Amino acid sequence: MAINWFPGHMVKTRREIEENLKLVDAVIEIRDARIVRSSKNPQVDKIIKNKPRLVLLNKADISESAVTRRWIRKLENDTTRVLEVNSLTGQGLNSIKPALTELLHEKLERSRNRGIVNYTMRVMVVGIPNVGKSSFINKMARASIAKVGDRPGVTKNKQWIKTKDGIELLDTPGILWPKFEDEKTSLNLAFTGAIKDEIMDIETLALRLVERLSRHYGDRLVDRYKIDSVSEDPLETMEKIAKKRGCIMAKGEIDYNRVAVMLLDEFRGNKLGNITLEWPEEEEEQEEQVEHDELVEQEVQEEQVEQEVQDDQDE
Repeated sequence: MAINWFPGHMVKTRREIEENLKLVDAVIEIRDARIVRSSKNPQVDKIIKNKPRLVLLNKADISESAVTRRWIRKLENDTTRVLEVNSLTGQGLNSIKPALTELLHEKLERSRNRGIVNYTMRVMVVGIPNVGKSSFINKMARASIAKVGDRPGVTKNKQWIKTKDGIELLDTPGILWPKFEDEKTSLNLAFTGAIKDEIMDIETLALRLVERLSRHYGDRLVDRYKIDSVSEDPLETMEKIAKKRGCIMAKGEIDYNRVAVMLLDEFRGNKLGNITLEWPEEEEEQEEQVEHDELVEQEVQEEQVEQEVQDDQDE
């Protein structure tokens, strides 16, 4: 599925993040708990390097909690802490200050030794569009300071926000990256609304969502739409749902656009129950495949070099 999605303001935002990194003590990276891998901008690692990082798995209330906990165990390390949160209700946000204090304990200790008791931790907030950054900042500030919207790219300008917890947040617009690793990543981002629907083929997107849900959550589709079963062909399942929901045009033809919009809206609105689209075990398999591919490529290059050396000797 071809997706054109990388506007100029994202390039500008990436540069601003690089320039302002020296102003902050740590980075809060917000991801979608339903798509933990896909909602990670791989450029963030390159930009922030070893800067202390707190990863917030937002929308944890609509993901499968057991899977989210497995992600936490996988992602945490010496410079990274991970929390599951709900930025709309505030669930989990009370753990942010203790987590940052732990990450920055050496710096805070040095400040205390210099006589600075109430050190204000300055933190940059980063994340792709539609993961809930603005809602998180508003909840932390206990006021609607950052503009909130349910459309990707609503936050446009850099701003500092003071919280009552002795933390200052540097807001940044949500940015995607120039090239997706694979089609699954782009689909996950599109399913959850991180990519604007206006540039998508909605009918195809909904069909792919039905295909994915049929594989892992077929019982949810059966229960929600009162269909007899899910079919091997996702188009047949989509048509069953359309008929049950009355998405029919003149002469009994299926209104594919209408059923597509309905399916995406109900998935995003959690009408199908808590759903996770990625598992840490899958990421480990992908990492192993990447390592294997890199090893094979290295062996091929070494063989080419050896062959070139042998050819030179033969001459």
